[in-house]
Amino acid sequence: MADVETDQNGGSLRAAAEEAGLVYVDDSRPGLTRKRSGTGFRYLDAKGAPVRDKRILARIRALAIPPAYTDVWICARSSGHIQATGRDAKGRKQYRYHPEFRQAREANKFSRIMAFADALPSIRQRVDTDMKRRGLCREKVLATVVHLLETTLIRVGNDDYARTNKSYGLTTLRDPHVRIAGAELSFRFKGKSGKTWDVSLKDRRVARIVKACQDLPGQELFQYIDGDGVQRDVTSSDVNAYLREITGQDFTAKDFRTWAGTVLAALALREFESFDSEAGAKRNVRTAIESVAGRLGNTPTICRKCYIHPQILDCYLEGDLLLQVKDAVESELSGDLGKLRSEEAAVLGLLQARLAASEGDARAGKKVKPAATQARKRSKSSQVVSRAKSAAKSATGGKRSSGGPRAQVGAA
Repeated sequence: MADVETDQNGGSLRAAAEEAGLVYVDDSRPGLTRKRSGTGFRYLDAKGAPVRDKRILARIRALAIPPAYTDVWICARSSGHIQATGRDAKGRKQYRYHPEFRQAREANKFSRIMAFADALPSIRQRVDTDMKRRGLCREKVLATVVHLLETTLIRVGNDDYARTNKSYGLTTLRDPHVRIAGAELSFRFKGKSGKTWDVSLKDRRVARIVKACQDLPGQELFQYIDGDGVQRDVTSSDVNAYLREITGQDFTAKDFRTWAGTVLAALALREFESFDSEAGAKRNVRTAIESVAGRLGNTPTICRKCYIHPQILDCYLEGDLLLQVKDAVESELSGDLGKLRSEEAAVLGLLQARLAASEGDARAGKKVKPAATQARKRSKSSQVVSRAKSAAKSATGGKRSSGGPRAQVGAA
């Protein structure tokens, strides 16, 4: 089952359900329930009658709801966007979504990341402006948290995880989780899944703001003073609301990590020499994903699924990543994408080109060539690829992604 549903915008969930041709539902509606019976379970409908329809029972079995889950609710409709909910051993609500809804959400997640990249320059400009405000007003503290989201890639945090698991993110950090010495900040804490984060940052302005927050009464690190002089804790909802306010779009804190994962993956793959076999390509992809996962503090599986745009990996497996990065750098940096950092502009330009090409192929009814077929052309183009790699390196400053949550973060 998936983690607790994090999108609080019911409208967007409804739209995704409708886009997938499904019915938007929630578990407050009447549904099927599960009761233990001997070594197994029996299922009851909304009226308490046993479920005997073989097709319904087969659908329930296919959901593979863990036996340990309690308060299990199963959608009475096979077309519901949520198929089941339940409580795990820690009492957290878990969801089982319809496969077509998951696919629609995944597609939307990676399509919105290009819109997020387009908005990044204006986000950075507004964050910089708000960080210059006086005192510890809401906008100044939230801007500082957003700045740290981008520069450290620390998760935004969740009150439930902090309370039940003692695992933390930016908005749930406590005062002892950061040490400040002049312009240097050192964050050390237990994050999601028990992983230790050890991140150092050198930025005098950020250090000054964080120190002021640390000096406020209370254990929570990030707090602000509202218009009435009342001290308020910063929450993940505050951060997401701030992002909506400054962009006019429904971006969230997680978008920073998804965009960063995509860019870091492109940079990691750029470091490899050309390959002449599908096995070699997959090995390089696996190594790159492991590197990005270490930086984000995720498992490689979650990193690939949730934080790296699949077009980056597809482009590499087709043997075109280095050449397309070079083309993107040359053709896009002189335009609007020049407001982004060079490596970001190259990645966004690549994604936009790939999207346009795939839409054109779809209209023309063309099929994409498999990686195994594309791999045959690589060995005879190694000199061209090498030159493209050098050009791409030059455009991106020759920098490599840093590894692991135990990272040194440069000054902004």
